[in-house]
Amino acid sequence: MIYFDSAATTYPKPASVRSAAADAIVRYGGNPGRSGHKLSISASSAVYSVREKAAQMFGAEPQNVVFTSNCTHSINIAVKGIAEEALREKRDFHVIISNLEHNSVARPVYEMTKRGLTYSIAEVHPDDDVTVMNFERLITPKTAAVVCTLGSNVTGQLLPFRRIGEMCRRHGICFIADGAQVCGVLPVNMQEDNINILCMPGHKGLFGISGTGLMITDGKFPIYHIMEGGTGSTSLELEQTPFLPEGLESGTVNTVGIVSVGAGIDFINRYGHDRISDHENALCSRFIAGLERLDGVRIYRRDRAKYLPIVLFNLDGILPEEATSLLSDRGFALRGGLHCSGLAHKAAGTLPNGAIRFSPSCFNTTVETDMLCRAIGDICKIGRASCRERV
Repeated sequence: MIYFDSAATTYPKPASVRSAAADAIVRYGGNPGRSGHKLSISASSAVYSVREKAAQMFGAEPQNVVFTSNCTHSINIAVKGIAEEALREKRDFHVIISNLEHNSVARPVYEMTKRGLTYSIAEVHPDDDVTVMNFERLITPKTAAVVCTLGSNVTGQLLPFRRIGEMCRRHGICFIADGAQVCGVLPVNMQEDNINILCMPGHKGLFGISGTGLMITDGKFPIYHIMEGGTGSTSLELEQTPFLPEGLESGTVNTVGIVSVGAGIDFINRYGHDRISDHENALCSRFIAGLERLDGVRIYRRDRAKYLPIVLFNLDGILPEEATSLLSDRGFALRGGLHCSGLAHKAAGTLPNGAIRFSPSCFNTTVETDMLCRAIGDICKIGRASCRERV
């Protein structure tokens, strides 16, 4: 199977990540932060070393790196944790999101409206100036946070996130960033990009295994815990510990997964962000050129917009999920449908059925990309024949 679904999760993982995960199962058998014996201490040390690596990569402090189970988990902690205190005190809490959000942002924000939160949706435009203006004009005295993706998981369009962060800083607004598609692919620095809380998966651009995520805060906006339990500290108190990171990490963390994320960060540091993104963008350009030579293909990209290495497209006469099933039969893995983002597909004009997403990794090749284009060409013939039959 030739894999082009890296926006869902990266595969294959680097050999160093696979090796680190396998080694961690053997070496780190203790529960980190829960005991004083050597196995627990060595596990704690391994986990802390990954906090340090993540903090260095994203411009933060190690104690502000919180490990989660995935990016959705991270965003839920951030959105609900920031809003909780205000809503408990019956204070207004207004949030701005974009019209390209994944449901991992849209659903937690919507859920909190049942508690009194209000929100507005800013339109992302191909022109960055217009996008920033669209966000800024929605700010009111009640606005407490902007929660938005750094880059769309559907179309791949990049948002001008540094400028959005600077806007938030000027207005004293918390900027919560969904870095699911950007972290590991492009450099992100919380200080330089004015991000207050950065959420990301460990299993996508950071190349870790599934079941891993990170939420990193700059500490400027208090985050109320949304889950309580054992933390290994202040154990005599029934009140959840206020200290980070353990206050937001109730229960045993995923040591093996965290170690794999650390190995993924090491891989990125060796390989280089530029090398990764340049290669993946080159494959996307080659793929688009191949699609443009075919009849019956529609590509969803807008002039002047900047893009991640993601290409969204459709084939005339074939539903997206049918097309990806046919491609799977031919040995190619792509994702078709709505990609957990009705908002983004509405913006792209691809409702109700969605579209097909091509998302390569640094391990894909030009030969594989060309093979995929030929397979799509064969499937296009099926679509045209189907259209003729319906006529």
